[in-house]
Amino acid sequence: MKRTLQDVGRAAVIGLGSMGWGAALSLLRAGFFVNGCDVRQDVLQRFSQAGGKSCKTPSEAASTADTVFVFVVNSSQTEQVLFGPGGALETARAGTVFLLCTTMAPSATVAIADRLETAGMLVVDAPVSGGHAKALSGEMVVMGSGSPEAFARAKQALDAVSGKVFRLGDRPGLGSQVKMINQLLAGVHIAVTAEAMTFAAKTGIDLKTLYDVLRVSAGSSWMFENRGEHIVSGDYAPRSAVDIFVKDLGIVTSEADRAGAVTPLAATALDLFRQASDAGLGLEDDAAVAKILAEKSGVVLPGMTVIG
Repeated sequence: MKRTLQDVGRAAVIGLGSMGWGAALSLLRAGFFVNGCDVRQDVLQRFSQAGGKSCKTPSEAASTADTVFVFVVNSSQTEQVLFGPGGALETARAGTVFLLCTTMAPSATVAIADRLETAGMLVVDAPVSGGHAKALSGEMVVMGSGSPEAFARAKQALDAVSGKVFRLGDRPGLGSQVKMINQLLAGVHIAVTAEAMTFAAKTGIDLKTLYDVLRVSAGSSWMFENRGEHIVSGDYAPRSAVDIFVKDLGIVTSEADRAGAVTPLAATALDLFRQASDAGLGLEDDAAVAKILAEKSGVVLPGMTVIG
């Protein structure tokens, strides 16, 4: 049923990167009035053309919003867009629901949520998964934790951007814990995809043939199917960049050390991502870690140029 002006929601999306852009477009399709905020002028121009309202500051974006999605890179950026000069808390009305979608250490999420709640806001710890395509189609997975009131107030907005919302608990922090484990698996799967494809290239196997076989075999994973195709086609345009996994696997290993857990595979994958970043590949697609292994193995993958 078509909604009237009285019951259309008002949302803000701070950070119109790969996932935030998809979330903002999904909200627009669902009939929300959407304020979008990003530091890139070209992105704001595209967002205006898509039907959203482009805002230069988080405070402008949050001023009329009932729900505010935060899709920036890390915890320090989250603190800046919320509490810094021109931050969302300057104008947000009491009771506004903040959905913290950034992948952060659970301890950072809890600290930020506490500050928001002290200021009279509602908070859902809401990291997401599914990649750029799922974000665009409004089918992301949300790993959520927060109060029943926060979930109830954010329900329509969450439904607009997600295919599945997991409610993991009543307090922020639990969502970030689950996302951390997801990123452990994702990072290791990307690294091992790079290793497998590079090993295959070294032994002379046709990569497209190998990909077609393995993507429907027991050794496959979502990351192999997705990132393996990037390697086969030599397409390293960033959907999720190498530096994202330097950050995320850094969270995994530091939190594991704090908990006394042993994560040798995550540590090895993190080392590979760091090598790729140090080689100047930090802003390329995270599948570009294959270039490091290829160079060490003396093979040239599709789309490769000399590194360093």
